[in-house]
Amino acid sequence: MVTVEPRLKLVEAFITRELQAGPEAIQQTGSYVFSAGGKRLRPALLLLVSRLVGYQGDKDIRYAALIEMVHTATLVHDDIIDHANLRRGRASANSRWGNQLTVLLGDWLYTRSMELALEVDDLDIMRVLSRATIEMIEGEVLGLSLKGRTDITVEQYLEIARRKTAELFSAACAIPALFAPEYAGFRATLSEYGRNLGLCFQIVDDLLDLTGDQDHLGKPVFSDLREGKLTLPLILALPKFSPEQRQAVAEVAREGAFSGLEPQELQQWLSETGAFSQAREVALSFGEKAAALASSLPAGFERDALVAAPWFVLERDH
Repeated sequence: MVTVEPRLKLVEAFITRELQAGPEAIQQTGSYVFSAGGKRLRPALLLLVSRLVGYQGDKDIRYAALIEMVHTATLVHDDIIDHANLRRGRASANSRWGNQLTVLLGDWLYTRSMELALEVDDLDIMRVLSRATIEMIEGEVLGLSLKGRTDITVEQYLEIARRKTAELFSAACAIPALFAPEYAGFRATLSEYGRNLGLCFQIVDDLLDLTGDQDHLGKPVFSDLREGKLTLPLILALPKFSPEQRQAVAEVAREGAFSGLEPQELQQWLSETGAFSQAREVALSFGEKAAALASSLPAGFERDALVAAPWFVLERDH
């Protein structure tokens, strides 16, 4: 992603200007949330794909910023839903300013991003953005409907991951193909590339939640399970657990805390079943699909970067 670093700085400046134009409370909370950093992978992908298709204008800056604004809106709303106190190693916005203002920050980010898309009167791109946003919300609703349950299937998990994570990756990669008619032929491949990369990303993220440490993750280990969410490694391991082990996992999901069971003990159980390696194989399969799709795109440094992106995702440690 080295080639897009200068333009990523322009994306950051765009977001800063938008926040500064908002009410004082939005300026304060929004600046705090965005200053926490992050990988900025979604806007970087949009900028990279823009170069791949040969786009020479400035619309990529606007849409990369909008993608990051939508993504950040989902994060602040997720923290409220999950009662999370930490985000990227420091206090979450909701723990600092309360739920009311943080909900409004997320709403403002969602709505302002759509307004900014409409300002350039590009309804096709607006449809892509709004569809990705609806998918994310519906994915969150589906996840909430399964909260605390230990009978979740792999198919249900992947449906949630696709909606909550992969569709925004897909949108980020597909939008540059809508900048001009001559780029339209790339749209389907780029959209599917982003979707597979997003699924790979989410599975790796869920693995890190179970195998990492708080210093690297910026949040407690097993955060998802404490929030009543079963992710792929646990879904794969549960059929191999004893009834007593399954009951212990169910208690953590139900109570939101480890009591009789220690996190390290559960990590050992998961390791013994081979669930970590199984889940990583699933992530790898999505990464390989993404790389294969990228390989069919026009040759150049940008294509090489897109081919390499899944391996970057698979190797990350936070």
